[in-house]
Amino acid sequence: MNNLLRLYESYRNMSLPVRRSNRIVSQRNWHAPDYVLLGVLGAIVVIGIVMLSSASTVVGFEGFNDPNYYIKHQLLYGILVGAVGFFVASRLDYHIWDKLAFPLLVMTIIALLLVFIPGIGLGLKGANRWINLGAFTFQPAEMAKLTFLLYLSSWLQKRGGGIKSFSYGFLPFVVILSVLAGLIILEPDFSTMLVLVFMSVAVFFVAGANLVHMSWFGAIGAGLFLLIIKIAPYRAARFTVFLHPEMDPQGIGYHINQALLAIGSGGLFGLGLGHSRQKYNYLPEAHSDSIFAIISEELGFIFSVVLISLYLFLMVRGFRIARRAPDNFGKYIAVGITIWITFQAVFNIAAMVGVVPISGIPLPFISHGSTAVAFSLIGMGILANISKQTVTAPAPERR
Repeated sequence: MNNLLRLYESYRNMSLPVRRSNRIVSQRNWHAPDYVLLGVLGAIVVIGIVMLSSASTVVGFEGFNDPNYYIKHQLLYGILVGAVGFFVASRLDYHIWDKLAFPLLVMTIIALLLVFIPGIGLGLKGANRWINLGAFTFQPAEMAKLTFLLYLSSWLQKRGGGIKSFSYGFLPFVVILSVLAGLIILEPDFSTMLVLVFMSVAVFFVAGANLVHMSWFGAIGAGLFLLIIKIAPYRAARFTVFLHPEMDPQGIGYHINQALLAIGSGGLFGLGLGHSRQKYNYLPEAHSDSIFAIISEELGFIFSVVLISLYLFLMVRGFRIARRAPDNFGKYIAVGITIWITFQAVFNIAAMVGVVPISGIPLPFISHGSTAVAFSLIGMGILANISKQTVTAPAPERR
């Protein structure tokens, strides 16, 4: 009897191999998540809470007679919802998203169409980007970044080497990406479309896309990019002022000049937390797209470098997880999430210092935007789950 019990225990504790895509993964491969990644993420989120509470006081008081309106909104509908999503996503085996990818993509397309329906969609400043849910609003384009990435990762790992084919790989990729990007640009939301396209192309490239097809895509994309800028006067103005920042400092050049003034005023150590001058209606969108300029003004150059380093460190850890992912599905998701967050951070900061045109891309986990923060945290939860299943690199052979 004792022998039978010992045999049963050894069988129960035995690690059975499970097939994941084109690799064999052992259940023993589960381990602790990447705590360094989680620590960096937590630091960025805390910085975001502190800085948003400072940068949004003036606009909150003027708009809602409550200086804490935006930080409370962010905490309730962004951080709290995102934290719950992060916890759930980090606990769920990421392979479940392979089965849910297509239904989630369909839901996203429906949501993107709903923004154009009067009474459901909410228009603001000439754009239809939100769905009115009563107590709060929901931005489907932010959801599209995550759901399309999950679908694309699932699709690519099933296609395998077939993605090098024009008709089997490249053409279907362009068609489905064009549908999502087209719906987003119609809102219009050029910045989110730019993030979606850049992230998707990066994942497609990592999956082994044909370089000739990618060059065609680049040429066509550049042409469409110039066309989109030309047909929208405000986008053309942003591009013009990027080339000539000194042009019309009280008109189209006002935003970038005020941002540069805020960054320059901070010096090495800043004016002090809460002591920004530009947030008093001098710098547009101080609580959202321009919040990095407020950070530089209040906390200075050194802290700004620390924040940039945190984003870069998050990128390094994300790519490390992707490299050690147990299968292609996990690798593509990890690459996509890392590119998504990193691209937004780099582009936002670059726009504030005049390296690229101002486009409205938010600073991840810091800029106000509850939907963006929530889905970014959910994405990081999935990345954390992948980090629990990474394959440990084999030890080098001794000679």
